[in-house]
Amino acid sequence: MTATANDMIKRATGLLVIEVINSNPNGDPDRESDPRIRDHDQRGEISPVSFKRKCRDLVERKNGPVWQTISNELDLSAEKYMISESRETKLKDIRDLDENKFTERFWDGRVFGNTELEKGRDIPVKTGVVQFGLGVSISPILVERLTTTNPSVQEDKSRGMAPLAYRIVQHGVYCMPFFVNPSAVRKTGCTKLDIDLLLRIIPYTYTHTASYIRPQVFIRHAWYIEHKSPLGSCSDFDLITALTPIRKSELEQPSASWADYEVPVKLPDDLQIKVEPLIDLMNSI
Repeated sequence: MTATANDMIKRATGLLVIEVINSNPNGDPDRESDPRIRDHDQRGEISPVSFKRKCRDLVERKNGPVWQTISNELDLSAEKYMISESRETKLKDIRDLDENKFTERFWDGRVFGNTELEKGRDIPVKTGVVQFGLGVSISPILVERLTTTNPSVQEDKSRGMAPLAYRIVQHGVYCMPFFVNPSAVRKTGCTKLDIDLLLRIIPYTYTHTASYIRPQVFIRHAWYIEHKSPLGSCSDFDLITALTPIRKSELEQPSASWADYEVPVKLPDDLQIKVEPLIDLMNSI
C-alpha cells in the first residue's frame, strides 16, 4: 500500500553496508581529494554530507530514470519535491520564502532539515527527521595514488599530466548508520511519503551517481528497522552492532574482498522480538 501524507512516521534505525573497490568514495579537500581517512587508526570515512548530496541529486534530476520511476510509483508531484541545497538555487531566493512555502516546496528541507532558511533570520534552526552518521570502514584502508595522462597532447610533454591525481581505496567495507526521529516531524513538516521517497532512493545512490573516480561503490545491504514504540523499543547501538560485518581475520590489515567478512543477514531473536521485521532496502531493486 502506498503511503499518504497523513501516515505516521515511525522511529527507525538503519545501517548501510557499503563496499568500495578501486574507487574514492569521498574525497577530502584538506588532503588534495585523497579518500577520507582517520589518522589514528587508518580507517576510511564517508561523510554524511557526501551521501545526502547523492540523494539530493537523484531527486533533483527530474528527467532522470530514478526520479521518474519512483515518482510514478509513489504518485509524487515534482513541484513539492524540489531541492533547496541545489547548485541551481540562489540562497537569497530561499531565505526570502516564508516558512510554509519553504516546507511545501523543498523535500530535502523536510527530511534533512532546513538550516538554510534560518540563516540571517530570527527563527530557530530546525534539525532533520533523518540523520545519517559518519560512515567508517571496518578495517584500515590502503590508498593508491597514480599519475594520469592525456596521450593526445604531443607538443608539450608536461601538458596533460596529473601527478598522483588518481587516488583510490583498493578495497574497503564501510558502515554508515542512519536514524529516523519522529519527534522532529512537526518542526520540518516531513511526511511518510517523504521518508518513503528516501528509502526508495537509497539503493540507487551510488550506482546512479557513479563517476570516473567512483566507479565501484556498492551498497551491499541497506538495513532498515522500524521500532514498535515511537520512543524507540530497542537500543540503536545493539541493532547496529548486530548487523555490522565482522572481519574473519587480520582486522588491522586492509581487506582484499567481500569474502574477508562474515556478514549478518538477520537480527538475533532477542532483538528481533523488540522491533518490526528487518528490511533490506536493496531487495527493492
